[in-house]
Amino acid sequence: MGIFFILFATFILVTFNSMTNALCLKKNIPEEKQPNVFRTINVLITILLISSYVEVLFT
Repeated sequence: MGIFFILFATFILVTFNSMTNALCLKKNIPEEKQPNVFRTINVLITILLISSYVEVLFT
């Protein structure tokens, strides 16, 4: 179960990073602000993935 979830989480993070990159390009977000956008989205997605893993683990 753990290996599957790690692969799933990696896939989700890569997918969201590619979508974030497309968003930055489409909205012409300056290069200086892009790391903050990526960091914020990655932290939020990581929190979501950890909470879903804990929920699956304890149910």
